[in-house]
Amino acid sequence: MSDRLDRPNDDQRRFGIFKKRSPRDSDRMGAATEGIARFLGTTRFLIYLTVFCIVWLAWNTWGPEGLRFDSAANGYTALTLMLSLQASYAAPLILLAQNRQDDRDRVAAEQDRQRAERSLADTEYLAREVAALRHAINETATRDFVRSELRSLLEELLKQDEAEASERDRDRQRD
Repeated sequence: MSDRLDRPNDDQRRFGIFKKRSPRDSDRMGAATEGIARFLGTTRFLIYLTVFCIVWLAWNTWGPEGLRFDSAANGYTALTLMLSLQASYAAPLILLAQNRQDDRDRVAAEQDRQRAERSLADTEYLAREVAALRHAINETATRDFVRSELRSLLEELLKQDEAEASERDRDRQRD
């Protein structure tokens, strides 16, 4: 009901081949033509077409005289017409299928590009975060670093104490 209210009145008057199609209808039509085009490119179709031509030629060559419908004397004109008709329909169907495939490829390529950009941005962000963490860890004093610093300070203090003690001893000896 709401679908009819959303459409203008002159859309409802259209009929036949001039009727506006919804995107879903054109997608169904495209999928159908693509299916036919895919079938035309199979080995099965070539076998069916070959069998059809062989049966046609055999019937019109060796079949009962009164039941033959295509003459070998005329070069099998009806068969040539049938094959030409099939080819004239096959070519546009194949082109439609190729156009739909190109559209899908274009969309897939755009999605791949966007995915690659997101992955690159994520990778760059993670690299910055890892670098920041490494920097923070390098500036953080570890237990071993603190111990070694305390040892070196203790050694310096002991050396200073020894130096002061030896100076006091010298001062006492002078006095």
